[in-house]
Amino acid sequence: MAHDSRTPAPPLEAPDTAEVLKTHYRALTGLIALRLLVSALLVAIPVVLAHVTGSNSIFLTLPVVAGVFLFIFTLYRVIHGIRGPQCARVLRSYPLEFHPRVVKKRERWTRYGNVFEIRVTTRGQHGAPLMLAVHAAGRRRWPEGTEEGAWVAGDLAFGGVLVVPGSKAMFFLKPADWEKYAGRRAEAGPERLARAEQAKLTHRTKRAVMMRPGA
Repeated sequence: MAHDSRTPAPPLEAPDTAEVLKTHYRALTGLIALRLLVSALLVAIPVVLAHVTGSNSIFLTLPVVAGVFLFIFTLYRVIHGIRGPQCARVLRSYPLEFHPRVVKKRERWTRYGNVFEIRVTTRGQHGAPLMLAVHAAGRRRWPEGTEEGAWVAGDLAFGGVLVVPGSKAMFFLKPADWEKYAGRRAEAGPERLARAEQAKLTHRTKRAVMMRPGA
């Protein structure tokens, strides 16, 4: 199939989903481990200094409070802001397909992680749907290189998973305007609907930030 010179040709092979998930869990483990280490240091260092110096200064308690809050915040994000299991379900239900252009339009900060509004171009189709994307491990940076294309698994009328070539960064996707694609979902045949249900993509986002479990 001939490609427009302005349209990136797809890579020869889709990323291995097992490797994508391994990369995700390594990134998640590293992120959590770093936060827990910082929390432990914020608590331990003032305690050691107080023991060595015999000081009861209130200033030594401030890092302890910060460490405790960081620990609680980390647990909160792990519980509410991690999308790995949802992404794994989608990758088991759908193959990865190359989309020639993914453009970040804007982003929003939330306590769970940044939410990105992106447009996903599909080869041979007019109009790129506007999707919400969150990093599966809760990272806040948008990766480079997506304007040259990325891999998507799922059904964009319901949602899906985006995998960035090279870095294998993984994002969970939902339509930015759920109601706008109600007609397309209603037209879905039994097989398409069953696949979306298997991947648990059939329910709308409960919150605009789409970060809570079940969204």
